[in-house]
Amino acid sequence: MPKDLTWENAEDIGILLSEKHPDVDPLAVRFTDLHAYVTQLAEFKDDPKKSNEKILEAIQMAWLDEYRNR
Repeated sequence: MPKDLTWENAEDIGILLSEKHPDVDPLAVRFTDLHAYVTQLAEFKDDPKKSNEKILEAIQMAWLDEYRNR
């Protein structure tokens, strides 16, 4: 996993979110809250303004994969 994550690291972000919020169903998280979860990760070093719906959806799906595989 890269030390400094950017919006392009959807899989790695999904893993971290799954570890940080293990009891949260990713499909129940609004994109505004998901954006906040991502930007609050210590490993996240990208510009918060560079996200968009497509990026957030990719992160949500990566998180969902981790959530379902637990």
